[in-house]
This record gives sequence, C-alpha cells and structure tokens, in this order.
Amino acid sequence: MAADTVLVRYIVDDVDAALAFYTSHLGFGTVMHPAPGFAMLARGALRLALSAPGGPGGGQAMPDGRVPEPGGWNRISLQVDDLDAEVERLRAGGARFRNAIVDGVGGRQILVEDPAGNPVELFEPKR
Repeated sequence: MAADTVLVRYIVDDVDAALAFYTSHLGFGTVMHPAPGFAMLARGALRLALSAPGGPGGGQAMPDGRVPEPGGWNRISLQVDDLDAEVERLRAGGARFRNAIVDGVGGRQILVEDPAGNPVELFEPKR
C-alpha cells in the first residue's frame, strides 16, 4: 500500500454479502478475496479490510476470549455530491439506514448499514 493509503477493518458476519454491498452500492473495487473469511476492497486511497469474526488475522479471538463482532458507531465517511439521490438509489437497492438525513454545520449526512450492521456515513458538504 502507498504511504497515503488509509486502511480500515470492519468485522462482518458474511464477507461475501459485505463485498457485494460495498462493490455494487458504494463504488468499491475488489483488491483481493483470497479466502471466505477475508476480502480487501478499495475506493480511492481507502482500503477496507473485511474480516469474519473468529477467523484468522483481524477476526481472531482476543487473549481473554472475546471475539470481534460487527456493529458499533465508529464508521468510515464517504463524501457524495448529491445525498438525496444517493439515499434514493440505495433505498431502491434495499439498503438499511439508521437515521434520516441530518443537517449539520459542515453539511448533511446519513448512516447506511452494511449487511453486518456496520455503519457507513454518507456526507454531502455545504457548498
């Protein structure tokens, strides 16, 4: 990976379902998918590692026995040009949202969930 590349790991219950969601709905490309429990995707300088819980690598159990699980509130944020159009397109494709569009000081945003329940923020900056 290049020095300016950012890597984020998400734990997902079904790597294939998550891979399909990110590539068909959010514009990611597949970098590698070497095993059922792991895939790496790319969108610009962002690399998204998808790991199944309990598997080797990023999904393996901690020394105290806890197993990573999907969900939570930490998220990646993807900038979009037209938030309303993106929400409409994703809803038509069956995507789940955690909230309605929120207007903030820097722009508008909404949280869409991947198939495992991990949030992805879609953000339209103020012009």
